[in-house]
Amino acid sequence: MNMTFRGVSLGIILLVSITPGMAEGAETASAKRPNLLFLLTDDQRWDAMGCADNPIIRTPNMDALAAEGIRFRNMFVTTSICAASRASIFTGLYERTHRYTFDTPPLASRVTDNSYPALLKRAGYRTGFVGKFGVKVAPGSTARMFDYFAPLTPPFFKKQPDGTLRHLTDIETDKANTFLASAPPGQPFCLSVSFNAPHAEDDDPKQYFWPRTCDALYQDAVIPVPKTMSEAFFNAQPEFLRNSESRIRFNWRFNEPRKHQEMVKGYYRMISGVDLAIQRIRAELEKRGLADNTVIVFTSDNGYFLGERGFADKWYIYEHSIRVPLIVYDPRLAKPLRGRVVDLMALNVDLAPTLLALADVEVPPQTQGRSLLPILAGQTPQDWRKDFFYEHLLHNPLIPKSEGVRTNQWTYVRWFEQKPLVEELYDHEADFDEIHNLAGNPKYAEIFQQLRQRTNELRDQYGGPYVPNHIPKRTRKLDKR
Repeated sequence: MNMTFRGVSLGIILLVSITPGMAEGAETASAKRPNLLFLLTDDQRWDAMGCADNPIIRTPNMDALAAEGIRFRNMFVTTSICAASRASIFTGLYERTHRYTFDTPPLASRVTDNSYPALLKRAGYRTGFVGKFGVKVAPGSTARMFDYFAPLTPPFFKKQPDGTLRHLTDIETDKANTFLASAPPGQPFCLSVSFNAPHAEDDDPKQYFWPRTCDALYQDAVIPVPKTMSEAFFNAQPEFLRNSESRIRFNWRFNEPRKHQEMVKGYYRMISGVDLAIQRIRAELEKRGLADNTVIVFTSDNGYFLGERGFADKWYIYEHSIRVPLIVYDPRLAKPLRGRVVDLMALNVDLAPTLLALADVEVPPQTQGRSLLPILAGQTPQDWRKDFFYEHLLHNPLIPKSEGVRTNQWTYVRWFEQKPLVEELYDHEADFDEIHNLAGNPKYAEIFQQLRQRTNELRDQYGGPYVPNHIPKRTRKLDKR
């Protein structure tokens, strides 16, 4: 079910109907369409924030956003890879519907013309993009999506005209603040800032590069070793996973105890660099008098293995790969509704309809995600999802394709190109690290069959059995994935 909220004042939804704690001047703020600031990191798992009970990482500005806004504890991506997930974020569509990942044809114009930036631009918003775009689109599409388009890619340290080096996160922040400084009075804006951090610089042995302001962080920290990083656990997995790209990258980053410690600290420093960037951007909003009417949405494009299962990177349905942060801060929201932690399941496909609904712009009927506005307003929709479909369709022999369902309790996955078929079932409530595969256990045969059928049902709803659409290429090293 799609919730558009077309024609309904957001002030009524978020403020007027909630009298206690109403902020002073709320009537004036609710009469204006809000500005939208969408902040996206690259490869940040859900627990890489202080507010998510991580005792080591320092993210005071992310934590402040959560304390002032709403944090979604159960936020997931429907495909855990940069390209497909970003396409889903822009469009509110599943990979099987938008048909885009690495090495496929570009996103079609009929899809990008219904993306959140294109629709907001047509509705009168000034739209901007800074950072990692991460998708290929048809010629002319970015001009219809953005008034200001500043894509940026690594290396993370870039030489400046005066010969000094500047970190990419700082450059992205500079460009975001340039957009804010040029905001025309009276015109609402939607600025999407897509940080390249904390993605590793795959071609460099050092992997993680952070701003120098973060050099001193975590030097005395001791990074816990994941319980599934043991050789015994790794060797019990199927051969096609043991020989996958995830294991290759594990050997780049985590295959020695000291290396694991230093690499995770580097990853954390990159996230702390983004945290400082958030502080700078919020200060610019305050300086320009924009803060009181700017909604901030913060999330990431996919989760990340930091050695769990003997893996690095993402791609698979396991919890550390698919679960990401989500914080929504709306300064117009009544104070009693702020500072909440929500357990309802949110998805990357919900982001586009949520941004559109915040702007009171009609959500296209083909959108497969749902607006989170009712939840932000303190409601608990009775028909809210209790499961979602997961898929990973990249054509690469070292990253096996998969599809499955993750419910509030269960994770089911099938590696549908393996012969014979390989299936897994986990009770992540009782077994969060998904150690015990219950697929062959007669005690769980009924739930196993139900989730098999549910996977078929959702697969067919979003596009049916997998049909290849990759562009054949010569063999090359997989990078920046």
